[in-house]
Amino acid sequence: MGAEKGGQEFRSGFVGIIGRPNVGKSTLINSMIGHKVVITSDKPQTTRNKIAAIMNKPGLQVVFIDTPGIHKPKHLLGEKMNSQARSAARDVDLVLFVVDASMSGHKGDYFVSDDLAASGARVWLVMNKSDLVEGEQEAEVRGRFSDLTGFERNFLVSAQSGRGVGELLDAVSEVMEPGPQFYPEGMSLDHPEEFVVAELVREKVFRLTREEVPHSTAVIVESMENRGADLVDISAVIYVERDSQKGIIIGAKGSMLKEIGTQARLDIEAILGNRVNLQLWVKVREKWRQDPTQLSRFGYDDGGEEA
Repeated sequence: MGAEKGGQEFRSGFVGIIGRPNVGKSTLINSMIGHKVVITSDKPQTTRNKIAAIMNKPGLQVVFIDTPGIHKPKHLLGEKMNSQARSAARDVDLVLFVVDASMSGHKGDYFVSDDLAASGARVWLVMNKSDLVEGEQEAEVRGRFSDLTGFERNFLVSAQSGRGVGELLDAVSEVMEPGPQFYPEGMSLDHPEEFVVAELVREKVFRLTREEVPHSTAVIVESMENRGADLVDISAVIYVERDSQKGIIIGAKGSMLKEIGTQARLDIEAILGNRVNLQLWVKVREKWRQDPTQLSRFGYDDGGEEA
């Protein structure tokens, strides 16, 4: 039973955000939470870990599980990312299956849809990126996904502009059952600050570098210490798989690494509420995405084995 708070029964629940890569899952979570809690980029497979983003309202806590995009894996890291996404469907009260409203009949959507149907989960269809189909009739957009069946409800939204997100959030809130407060009220992410810092650095690598470099990158925070009341010293290492990738991330006379550090520092300061001295290093770990030991060290575990 949910705890009584101010005479009102407390309601809570877990909501999994699942879909193919690059359909805007992380952007949607940030929009629903109301501020940035997970990293985003226009490159697919940005999210690698299953992350809980927590929305707290009076008498209500909704825990959104951001998952890696389900895709055809090319390496062990990809297999682990798929495993994390699938485990989320089994462990939540509601699944929001996110698709790109501007695309028609992508076969990957049918693959994910069948996966979800087999899981027995309660699923709503969320057609995101409606801002890319402005001028089209809503019925035309919805018609693109008429073959995806078994969904209790469907929503047309734009996580980028906020269109329809409030309606979706209200609907999600309404179906949460009486339950406990799983996380403290001021908490918005279930990972430590070091993880958040590493993700923000990795986001800048995704946004600023090209071709295969972002997907070959992992970031580890080696130290994070307060120096005085309002200054935090942070040392982090960016790992890549080849020397050529290291050269791209460092850039001419260190220009790329400096830009990555500058952009990451601004976001880190905004989240920590302190001034930050960020030191970045770049190291090579060959084929780390295929190495179980390195994957474990970098924090990419399965998040639950397949049944």
